[in-house]
Amino acid sequence: MKKLVIGLLIFFSYVFIIGFFFTNKMMYIKKKTDKELIDRDTNFGLFNQREYEELEKRHFSIPSKFGYNIKGSLIAPYQHNRYMIICHGVTVNRLNSVKYMNLFLQKGWNVVIYDHRRHGESGGKTTSYGHYEKFDLQSVVHWLKTEVDDSILLGIHGESMGAVTTLLYAGMVEDGADFYIADCPFSELEAQLLFRLKVEFKIPSVFIMPIAKPFVKLRDRYTIQEVSPLNAVQNITNPVLFIHSKDDDYIPAEMSKQLYQQKKGAKKLFIAENGSHAMSYTTNREEYSNVVDEFLKEIGL
Repeated sequence: MKKLVIGLLIFFSYVFIIGFFFTNKMMYIKKKTDKELIDRDTNFGLFNQREYEELEKRHFSIPSKFGYNIKGSLIAPYQHNRYMIICHGVTVNRLNSVKYMNLFLQKGWNVVIYDHRRHGESGGKTTSYGHYEKFDLQSVVHWLKTEVDDSILLGIHGESMGAVTTLLYAGMVEDGADFYIADCPFSELEAQLLFRLKVEFKIPSVFIMPIAKPFVKLRDRYTIQEVSPLNAVQNITNPVLFIHSKDDDYIPAEMSKQLYQQKKGAKKLFIAENGSHAMSYTTNREEYSNVVDEFLKEIGL
C-alpha cells in the first residue's frame, strides 16, 4: 500500500510539474525589450529612431472583449481609403511592425500597427497564439472601419503568430479584410508544439502532450486543437499571400505550403531563398516587395 501511495505521489507530482512548466512556457513566453527590437532593426537598416518619432501618428486605445485595452497607432498620411493592419509575432510588439509599416507607406497605404495582448502596451495576462488574439484583431478592424469608413479597402499583414492570428480571424471570426498576407505562420498549434518539443527538449511528445492539453484548457480556457489555421483557411474567401523562408528552422516552410494547398480561391505562395524565421523581408527585401506588388496586381488592386 505504501509503495502504491508513493507511486501515485510521484505520478501526480510529475503531471503537475510538467503541466505547469509547459503551460507557463506557452502562456508567459519571455518577451523582447523595446531596446532589443530597436537595436536589431536599426542594425539591419530597417528602423530609424528619429524618423519614427517624427512620424505623425494617432495613438489609440480600444477595449478588448476580454476586459483589457488594446493599444496601437494609426499612421495615415494619405487621403484615400487604402489601409493596412500589421499584426506582429510572439515575444515582440508593434515596434517590430515598423519595417512593414514603412514598406506599405512607400506603396501608398495608410497603416495601423498595434500590440497584441500581453505585448507592448496592451493588456491581457496570457499569450494564446491566435486564439484570443483573433478577436482582438476583429476589434481593431471594427474600430478602424468606424473611425474612417466602413467601405475602406483593407489588407491585413501578419508575421508568425500575427499571421496565425490573421488566418484565424479571417477563417473563424469574419472575412473582414479584402486580402491577407500571412508571413511564416504555423499550420496547427499542436503540430508546432510537437516540432518544438522535438527540437528544443528532445523529449518524446507522448510524455508531454497528453498532460499539456488539459492544462492549457484548465488554465487558459481554450484547447490546443482549436488553434488551427489549417482548418480556418478553408473558410477564407478573400485572397491570401503566403510567405515563408525556405530555411526557417523555427516554423517549417512546409506549414505554409500546407496552408496554401488548403486555401480555396485566389492565393499566392512565395518561398524566400534566404533568411531564418520571420526574416523573409529583412533578407529578401526587393523580392518581398516585388511579390507583394505582383499579388496586389493579380487580385486587381
